[in-house]
Amino acid sequence: MQWLLRGVRTPQALTPPVRVRVPPVRVPPVRTRSAAAGTPPLGLLYERHGEPAAVVQLKSLEVPKLGDGDVHIKMLAAPINPADINMIQGTYPLLSPLPAVGGNEGVGEVLEVGRCVTALKPGDWVIPADAGLGTWRTQGVFPEKMLLKVPSDLPLLCAATLSVNPCTAFRVLADFESLAPGDSIIQNAANSGVGQAVIQIARASGIKTINVVRDRPDLPKLVERLMALGADHVVTEEMLRKPEMKDIFKSIPRPRLALNCVGGKSTTEMLRHLQPKGTMVTYGGMAKQPVMVPVVSTGVLRRWCWAQAGSVPGAPPSSHITPRTPYGLGWLFPGAVLGPAGTVTAPSFRADQQSVAEMMEALCQLIRRGQLTAPACTEVPLQDYRAALEASMKPFVSSKQILLL
Repeated sequence: MQWLLRGVRTPQALTPPVRVRVPPVRVPPVRTRSAAAGTPPLGLLYERHGEPAAVVQLKSLEVPKLGDGDVHIKMLAAPINPADINMIQGTYPLLSPLPAVGGNEGVGEVLEVGRCVTALKPGDWVIPADAGLGTWRTQGVFPEKMLLKVPSDLPLLCAATLSVNPCTAFRVLADFESLAPGDSIIQNAANSGVGQAVIQIARASGIKTINVVRDRPDLPKLVERLMALGADHVVTEEMLRKPEMKDIFKSIPRPRLALNCVGGKSTTEMLRHLQPKGTMVTYGGMAKQPVMVPVVSTGVLRRWCWAQAGSVPGAPPSSHITPRTPYGLGWLFPGAVLGPAGTVTAPSFRADQQSVAEMMEALCQLIRRGQLTAPACTEVPLQDYRAALEASMKPFVSSKQILLL
């Protein structure tokens, strides 16, 4: 990763930790309005937590008056991510005040800026700088600090899906092991948005990938698609336990890094294939099962990643797990240690704007060179949001639902 990450700063020496409380998401309050002449701004609003198809409604929204430090944007496209679904259900560690507009990711075009805004101008493209913005809307007014400028020459779907999965993939590859060309990594949920980004970024850096997926009826088609992205090996969870895994390591070294966002037994099996003193980074818990670590381990360092205060079910913090926060653009508390509900112990280090800009520039360069593409997407008009929400929750669906706004 050295040539790719040249100039991108990652925290090495951190100052002693301080106790902080993670604040709730701060976004302008959502107000609905009565339908009037013309086309009023629309948004997907939920006023209570529950199943998305039941609680999310398409409503007319009121656009707040533009303040001196505000930016008026027209949203262009926004994906439906698992975290969006969990926030609506009320099960995610970070929840927006109700009523709330759904969506944490997307790309918009600047329409107008306040008189004190200096970094943005009409026509610029912007993405959320953090979670909780509420991107499932046609227009919105937000403080400048909540937005991040991106090049407007990027493909629309790449820009709309840039701020979560590619940033997560970038950080987990860069921050935990010093990987070099020829090294290998192993990851589960390889067909996820993060998994697809990991494959492509690793390929561009000369790093080999072993990619674990669940067995499914269309497995050959999925394997073909991941191999086309640059995967070196694609195996099922069941294959992790078979002797044939040894054949893989005749041509590539055992992984120095394992990336886990599933949990449960398959993660335990993946852990067994790491090199001695390797690192397993957990950044999610899709199976909602604990990560069981063998009593006899080979010096494996286990690290836990989470974007906000909270933990994946079944995995409380311990002396063997160092929580980190590289999830999307929420990697602002590197070295954070999870504490009681709503609190973290975090070092007095904050990612500065230059560090974020350097990471985004590296990702945009990969996109321009054709080395990083958007995940498989299904484009859906805003009015068909119910079908999109339902499709996003079906098992074995590898296509990300993108709302066109």
